[in-house]
Amino acid sequence: MAMNIQDTIDRALTSAGLNTRSGPFSEVSETIRQALASAGLAPASAATPRSGAPDTIDVQAREIPPNPLPPDSPLPTPHPPTEPAPGRPPAPQAPGSKGRFLTRTFQGGVGTRVYKLYLPPQAQAGAALPLVVMLHGCTQSADDFAAGTQMNALADAHGFVVAYPEQASGANPSRCWNWFRAEDQLRNSGEPAILAGIAQAVLGEHPVDPTRVFVAGLSAGAAMAVILGQTYPDLFAAVGAHSGLPYAAAHDVSSALAAMKGRAILGRSHLPGTPDDPRRPTRQAVPLIVFHGDRDHTVQHSNGQHIVQQASQAYAAAHQGQGALMHSRSESGTAPGGRRFTRTLHSEPGGQAVVEDWTLHGAGHAWSGGSPAGSYTDPAGPDASAEMLRFFLAVKASERS
Repeated sequence: MAMNIQDTIDRALTSAGLNTRSGPFSEVSETIRQALASAGLAPASAATPRSGAPDTIDVQAREIPPNPLPPDSPLPTPHPPTEPAPGRPPAPQAPGSKGRFLTRTFQGGVGTRVYKLYLPPQAQAGAALPLVVMLHGCTQSADDFAAGTQMNALADAHGFVVAYPEQASGANPSRCWNWFRAEDQLRNSGEPAILAGIAQAVLGEHPVDPTRVFVAGLSAGAAMAVILGQTYPDLFAAVGAHSGLPYAAAHDVSSALAAMKGRAILGRSHLPGTPDDPRRPTRQAVPLIVFHGDRDHTVQHSNGQHIVQQASQAYAAAHQGQGALMHSRSESGTAPGGRRFTRTLHSEPGGQAVVEDWTLHGAGHAWSGGSPAGSYTDPAGPDASAEMLRFFLAVKASERS
């Protein structure tokens, strides 16, 4: 039906003597098509904006029947990772890198996903290294996200393992993580169980320190990273959210679109906070670092503020009655690439920052300080990859209790 709608619009423009295949009116036709796609009424475009490209609607949905485990189940037990299907080419290596970039497949009770795994040279020594799980945004792939964030180069320099789960087009036609579906906001259910299972698989197969497992993401990936922090605080020691959304900000496509535009109303009956809602946020606060552009027209900046608010409230709830009030301070600066930013630290009484909030002035929907080799990157901004890694490695195990 949707393509019939699009065809009708194209025919109307053409009958008026307007070319919908090239020139300015091709953009009009594409804008209409993107609007239909964002509502799940048309397939998404194959084009992926590079750095400096305009924002696009970053949500797509296809209803897939959930296969949840009982809510009180332990962490999923992964099957051994398998090799990729024959004929899939290996990912390109970074120039000069001595690490290994492998393709693996996770098979669990709730689903299967391909993921890329980067093992830096330090992994050969056998010492337990940190693990950073990186969740790409819509229309991206694991290789694209690795190229844009340059996290593998940081892994070479600092010695940590990186996993890049890849969303399947069958689960979402735009390869978005389904952060907006209720069944994908629960422990041991849907995509959170799959992603936790991937982390557990890496822990089981490689020298990784189980107390230093972190997760970060962009856009839909950031929203899912926040979900993992809420549903698996015993697995993930800290969360990095770039241009994402707060936990349980939506429960279907229409509420997702509203949330992305900054119109989410947290606290309603279908969101955390009601006694009958299994998605109530955990009282165990997880350290969090947030990056968000204040000119992001895909996921409005207010969403980043809501993520920080949720984290601050979780910390207060976890330390209720202990007199442990967070102290906040802000500083402003300009990145070498020219992007201005404001950085706000929310610290515990001992001085350790547990929530860090970066507002990128004038920035849109893109990974700050990223490489033009990947999509949705803003080379002018401060290096979000390096700053997230710094924040992660400063987290102490005692902060998780």
